[in-house]
Amino acid sequence: MALDNPNLKDVLGRIHSGQLQLPDFQRDWKWGDQGIRELIATVTLNYPLGVVMTLRTGGETSFRARPLAGVDGVDDVEPESLLLDGQQRLTSLYQSLYLNKPVETEDARKNPIRVWYYVDIAKAIGPAADRDDAIVSVRDHNRKVRVPYGPDVDLSDTAGEVAAGHFPLHIVFDIERVHDWQRAFTEHDPAHAWPLWTAFETKVLHNIRTFLVPMINLGADTTPDAVCSVFERVNTGGVPLNVFELLTATYAGDRQYEHEHHGNRYDLRKTWAELKSALVLGQAVFGDPDSGVDDGMTSTDLLQAVALVRTWELKQVRPSAAVSCKRRDLLNLPLHDFDRLAPLVRDAFIWVGEFLADQCIVTAADLPYRSQLIPLAAVRTILGDRTDEPGMRERITRWYWCGVLGEMYSGSTETRFARDVEQLVTWTDPSAPTPDTVSESVFARNRLDSLSTRNSAAYKGIVALLVKHEATDWYFTADPLTAATLVQHAVDIRQIFPKKWLQSRNKEWVTPGNSIVNKTPLSERAAKNIVGAPSRYLPVLASESGTLDQWFDDVVATHLIDPALLRNDDFEAFYADRRSQLLALVESAMGQGAFLRDATED
Repeated sequence: MALDNPNLKDVLGRIHSGQLQLPDFQRDWKWGDQGIRELIATVTLNYPLGVVMTLRTGGETSFRARPLAGVDGVDDVEPESLLLDGQQRLTSLYQSLYLNKPVETEDARKNPIRVWYYVDIAKAIGPAADRDDAIVSVRDHNRKVRVPYGPDVDLSDTAGEVAAGHFPLHIVFDIERVHDWQRAFTEHDPAHAWPLWTAFETKVLHNIRTFLVPMINLGADTTPDAVCSVFERVNTGGVPLNVFELLTATYAGDRQYEHEHHGNRYDLRKTWAELKSALVLGQAVFGDPDSGVDDGMTSTDLLQAVALVRTWELKQVRPSAAVSCKRRDLLNLPLHDFDRLAPLVRDAFIWVGEFLADQCIVTAADLPYRSQLIPLAAVRTILGDRTDEPGMRERITRWYWCGVLGEMYSGSTETRFARDVEQLVTWTDPSAPTPDTVSESVFARNRLDSLSTRNSAAYKGIVALLVKHEATDWYFTADPLTAATLVQHAVDIRQIFPKKWLQSRNKEWVTPGNSIVNKTPLSERAAKNIVGAPSRYLPVLASESGTLDQWFDDVVATHLIDPALLRNDDFEAFYADRRSQLLALVESAMGQGAFLRDATED
């Protein structure tokens, strides 16, 4: 890493010639008019601009490059350096100070505009505090500016600019044009123009021409992981660099692939869109590929699953290798391995969608842990159809619920990913050691009392288990709830003893009434009738659903509720009984007993 302070004119010249370009992972330039004017004012005052960072090309880390916005005719130029940080600032300066055309930006209301930038000479030679006001943007379609005590002046030619005393910034580095403009300005009003021009040249033009850009130059041997780390440290004001975007640029710059595919470059974004579109069955969980947002499965999830499979394969050949999916593993993921494994991992995620549906988890909002799906997809990729063998399916299901109900994926997960992949693959042999996620998973009985919102994986898990346990809706009573009818009937989590009724009877019941013990999955249609005491709304629900009262009690019981306690409006007895039944449900799913946490424990 080397430090440098090149002249601004030289930096903009390198941009114009294509010697300095952007790595393709950089986002598009988009600065507004006000920000550009303030930036120009900063340069004219010779105030610090902030450090710019570049990466020398020619090393093992090869990114696809593209010119900065506004640069033309350099598509075939191989850049000497790539701009890692400073794109917004340098692009703004390049377009406003170097190009002989209007800058395409946006106004304060985000409307697109085309403007030219000028310096009001009279204001610019005044106090530094007024410099922002001296930088003027003029619309391209009507290049007029208002001057004191006179009509608007047209700035579309030098005569108008001189009359208004507005210097065009886009000629600032063209010495010949500056001299021509100076001659016109001083001849316009010789008695007053020379003092103005002398002060302007000293206070403004000299600062622009001698402005130095503080620059950190990373060597060509800088690794992708180091690029990512450095980018995050220096780009604190922007959007963090996504590993997917970095790999997109890396794969697009893969010369071997380009050679083998007759000049076509690998498009990771296109591959990701195609892979995600294939996840039709689990679309509600994995997200809609046409929505434009990663509302379910993300591109990083895919990369991590691929990395887990690849490193597992490497360990089979070299036992000292580690199964891992940390950032460095993703950044060092060769294109040929990604291209080979990505379709297999995609198919594994399709299987994961089927698995989740079997667990009665069908939407992203109801998914306890998205992260737990990553090692599961990796295991499916490695084992293939062996995950469907009855014994292995049972063990995977137990592992899944231990992870959810034991809330094992709530902290740092990358190390757990790797352990789970290795241990689950080994668990194809039932006599093999139990995976840590199973053996270390615990559920405290007291935990039920504090599960009150969807923020908890265990909360979502218990709701899904109730549906899996064949809970039947209290309005659509013909059949138990299924993965399909959850969406069809707008099933959500509803309170059994309504909050208003609890408040009216005993305010101390409100807090336990918010817990999962007093909640159950019911349709929107059923929820409309849950008003007041259970003894009053149960007959209404039975009548609405066309079910005899004694049969309706059987429907209520499918939710692990004693209907007699509801009909007696006995909240305390109901709470104790349902708490016990839910604990039994949890213990059955985890394959192990719950324990009583001491009251002094967190």
